[in-house]
Amino acid sequence: MEKELEKILNDGLSAIDNVKSTQELEDVKKELTGKKSALAGIMKSIGTMSAEDKKTVGMKSTEIRKKFEDKFKEKSDELVSMKSVVDENFDLTLPGKSVSGGVLHPITQMCYDLNDAFASLGFEVYSEDDISSEKFAFDNLNFPKDHPARQSMDTYWIEGTEDKEADDRLCLRPHLTGGSVRYLLAHGAPARFVYPGRVYRNETTDARHERAFFQYEALIVDKDISFSSGMVMIQTIFEKVFGKKVNVRMREGFFPFTEPGYEIDMECLVCGGKGCKVCNHNGWIEVMPGGVIHPNVLRSANLDPEEWTGFYINIGLDRLVMMRYGVDDVRLFHSGDLRFLEEFK
Repeated sequence: MEKELEKILNDGLSAIDNVKSTQELEDVKKELTGKKSALAGIMKSIGTMSAEDKKTVGMKSTEIRKKFEDKFKEKSDELVSMKSVVDENFDLTLPGKSVSGGVLHPITQMCYDLNDAFASLGFEVYSEDDISSEKFAFDNLNFPKDHPARQSMDTYWIEGTEDKEADDRLCLRPHLTGGSVRYLLAHGAPARFVYPGRVYRNETTDARHERAFFQYEALIVDKDISFSSGMVMIQTIFEKVFGKKVNVRMREGFFPFTEPGYEIDMECLVCGGKGCKVCNHNGWIEVMPGGVIHPNVLRSANLDPEEWTGFYINIGLDRLVMMRYGVDDVRLFHSGDLRFLEEFK
């Protein structure tokens, strides 16, 4: 019986080695281990054997079955690795499917254009993480403790840190301005840099507002920065981005991190100043706050306000893109609708 089992094992392993396809492997597997196989017949006859033969034949049969299983697995992996990706016949003369070319998102393109414009004025591009803290988003920027922007109605606080303070109270950055203090603490002054990025606000969406949108902030810090320098910078950037002179106006505005602060508007390019839903039918659209950096912000950056001064602008990047292309709803840029985005190829 042992010789017969050895012959079954050797013949079986040889048969598996000679298999050329997965279907042939299935046939050999059925032949060697199926219900009608020689091995199965021997195992069925174990009950009629002596106690000593039962043990010997049973152990040998189990060992052979295990070796067959291992060999089947090895051969199957070998066949799969050698298998061609294309089994069926195909016509090599047929043209292939055209690949649709990608294009930069219009907001990304605007960001790059601004980077180039500011680089020509000697600015460095800076970036930081999307998660900030109460210290950098509010404390360092002269926001009072009871300022409404600190509340959950405006700011997305990170779960588990709501009851903490300063560095330990984390949030999705509600604006980019906290990055100015980070940069100045790391690099000191004088400085001129821009820092583009996405910000997050807990607010109702409409044609001009989104909960997650892009800003583009710029800051000059030096010993002698005049207000007129900031205005020239604004006009120069608009002209570089839009390729023409853009009418700009500045209105007095309050921001904790500036003194004095201004609301900076541009003439609505969607309607040409005539009035539409984008500009709330008044011909002008607010695109950025700006102003002279507040002395308390300079102190947070370990700079002496008696020695240093500066000028901020914080561009609403999405709104500039709306002006460039005449789009009347900011939500379209964040919809992921390829039909809309393909219009910018």
